[in-house]
Amino acid sequence: MTVVIVGAGVSGLSTAWALTKRGVPVTLLEQGPIPNPLSASGDQHRIIRRAYGGQGGYQRRIGDAYAAWDEMWDDLGEKHLAETGFMLLSQEPGDGGEVYRDGLVEGSYPFEDLTPEETAKRFPFVDPATIRYGAVSDEGGVLLCQKIAAGVRDWLIAKGADVRENAQVTAVDTSAGTVSLADGSTVSGEHVIVTAGAWTLGLFPKLDISLTTYRTAVVYLTPPEDLREAWERSPAILDPGGPIDGYILPPVAGTGLKFGAGIHKYKAPPNQDRIPVAGEGETLRDYFSPPFGRIKEYRVDDVVTCAYTFTSDEHFFAMSEGKTTVVSACSGHGYKFGAVVGQKLAEGFTGNDMDAARVWLEARD
Repeated sequence: MTVVIVGAGVSGLSTAWALTKRGVPVTLLEQGPIPNPLSASGDQHRIIRRAYGGQGGYQRRIGDAYAAWDEMWDDLGEKHLAETGFMLLSQEPGDGGEVYRDGLVEGSYPFEDLTPEETAKRFPFVDPATIRYGAVSDEGGVLLCQKIAAGVRDWLIAKGADVRENAQVTAVDTSAGTVSLADGSTVSGEHVIVTAGAWTLGLFPKLDISLTTYRTAVVYLTPPEDLREAWERSPAILDPGGPIDGYILPPVAGTGLKFGAGIHKYKAPPNQDRIPVAGEGETLRDYFSPPFGRIKEYRVDDVVTCAYTFTSDEHFFAMSEGKTTVVSACSGHGYKFGAVVGQKLAEGFTGNDMDAARVWLEARD
């Protein structure tokens, strides 16, 4: 009754965790180390937040996500979540900050409105002259990805799961439930669950009608010394407002101050252009002014490239064929759902109803 899982990002690790808890033998195959720094799950931290704008299905699923993470923390004996809350900023009518705020209002979720002056007094890195308002919520925070990956890996090994690092998969026979590896060996199971992230199309090129792989980047910064303490107590910033399509994660629990945006996002295979280009960090940093003042005083410490798989409407993807299920719970916003995605896939397998898992993942209700 073994299940073979291809890919040990957050979805693969969580699926292995949830299946192991249900008594299902698991073989987990990861092409690199766990955590893998090249994977979307391999960065320092990711945001979890209630606000979802027009995607109300995912907004309503955040409670399930928190419950799944709490169950995982109980098993690991450690909580890898910094509960910073999150903040929205609005620079102009109809911008991302306002759309997210409207979604909170529509769902009757609590938050606190702040005037520009109140926002800047509490968070002095914000230039009050550039915003219409701020909004803060306690229901959000920062998930510590590398600690989660290492913790689940060690838990799986302790529970007797077959965890194989540096095991590159070259092909999947969906009808036979057999996986071929680069070393010439094969692994078979009653079912194969593919959670290969940006490498999915390399195994299933026909899925390019549903999935597209992009390369992007984030920058880690050191703020001016007089603003360091304010950033250390900052909430995660889901949307800075205005034309900015980006987010900021504060430096908590040993992580860095991270600015992420899609200005350098373009279609590319997952192993292409993974070395940052000169000036990429500075361009990304400067994109965030306004609403953040003195932006050129922020020192660029590191630039990390990322590879993600997106669907056209940014809803998650799942498809079953024969003895195989292929999952892409990403589209740039999937990490926060990692633990519950694993639970839903485990429930789908043990209940012989993977379609129910697909419906939950797509969140079109």
